[in-house]
Amino acid sequence: MAKRNFDELTIRPVAKISTPFKTKFGIPKQSELVSSLKGKIVFNKEFRKEGILKGIEGFSHLYLIWGFSGFDEDTWSPTVRPPRLGGNERVGVFASRSPNRPNPLALSIVKLQRIEMDKKDGPVLYVSGVDMMDGTPIYDIKPYIPLYDSVPEAKSGFVSEVEKKHLKVEIPPGLVTDFSQEQVEELKAVLSEDPHPSYRHDERKYGFVFNGYEIKFRIVDGTAEVFYIQKDPEEK
Repeated sequence: MAKRNFDELTIRPVAKISTPFKTKFGIPKQSELVSSLKGKIVFNKEFRKEGILKGIEGFSHLYLIWGFSGFDEDTWSPTVRPPRLGGNERVGVFASRSPNRPNPLALSIVKLQRIEMDKKDGPVLYVSGVDMMDGTPIYDIKPYIPLYDSVPEAKSGFVSEVEKKHLKVEIPPGLVTDFSQEQVEELKAVLSEDPHPSYRHDERKYGFVFNGYEIKFRIVDGTAEVFYIQKDPEEK
């Protein structure tokens, strides 16, 4: 049996996830920040094997190991500017969750909502609390086990030292006539997490695509004011 070379390991995706985000802008900076955000995990053909998910239904949450596919730069820096510190202070890359890493891998915890067997796609996982771009490759899936994985006395470094501020959100009712109430609440939750670059404090306009709609907003005195919502022309 051939042994793996762990000095230079090649990994391949086992699945891809569908999410409401077409670009990295607007995505919550951590999983479970917007717990209602949903994702659909479809396995690649070679992994649609009988029994591959046996027993997973007994776990409420899963670890997803995935790739920062939205970042094209094949570079990394020994220090980075975390948004939590306003984008102005630097910390070591291994003291952060920055996508600009030697290996562009990420780890998220999501809630398992249900499993469905699709005639075309095989077993499909429906999850919530996602923080990934649509089409993101999933390299591995592992069960979250509180008995081993929860560390109540753990410290959070600079993350716990900086107060997290949420934005107020204002959306004119006339802009969301095509949205369900659930979608409106999800959009408000995404905007309340302040997706704009933390080092900018002006009232410039920002935009991103969410659930197939182009969203434009500005931030004024701690409030995200949405002024434009239209169907994304690239949506089929």
